Amino acid sequence: MNELTILLGTTALIAFTHTVFGPDHYLPFIVMSKARKWSKWKTSWLTLACGFGHVGSSIVLGIAGVAAGIGLSNIEFVEGYRGNIAAWAFIVFGFFYMIWGIYRAIQNKTHKHIHSHSSGTIHLHEHSHSEDHDHVHKANITPWILFTIFVLGPCEPLIPIMMQGQATAGTWGFAIIAIVFSLITVGTMTAIVMLLSSGYKIIPLGKIEKYTHAIAGAIIFLSGFAIVFLGL
Repeated sequence: MNELTILLGTTALIAFTHTVFGPDHYLPFIVMSKARKWSKWKTSWLTLACGFGHVGSSIVLGIAGVAAGIGLSNIEFVEGYRGNIAAWAFIVFGFFYMIWGIYRAIQNKTHKHIHSHSSGTIHLHEHSHSEDHDHVHKANITPWILFTIFVLGPCEPLIPIMMQGQATAGTWGFAIIAIVFSLITVGTMTAIVMLLSSGYKIIPLGKIEKYTHAIAGAIIFLSGFAIVFLGL
């Protein structure tokens, strides 16, 4: 029990630091929440869903590995392969979203119309056709894209710790390690997203407001780039 207690403390610390020092765990939600004007409720549930998908896929792989008697090195090889796919998915999604955001900003020009009333009052009305079109016809597939990427993305530290829990206390050790790691990872993700997105949303962007989608895409692209080429 003493060994398991120490292992649980180590698990909690690793889960917290792994999340805090992995900007890909929270930056996509913060910038997309700002760009797409998501509510706090939508931002929080999407973060929770992606977080549990992120750790859940590694837990399922770990269970399959234990059940099939697959060695840790083989499971970690699969995790690494999945990690590369997820990182490149971030790069591709961020790049194309950035390009779309730039195109949208260029197309989103304001138009002026003069309106006259029977009373003789004349006023100038200014609006954007792009904004009106988006409001009515916008396809909301972004959350599903993010969820898919996070499910593909592995929690690299989780499987070795679960295996150690299995060796220390059997199935109970495996399960409690998985639960503690998942709750702290997802809880930390959500706390950071809600805290930073609340502050980010109230920052006035002025003339660059129309580039928020392009900025969001660029940040997601750079997150994936940092994973692939900087090992973050």
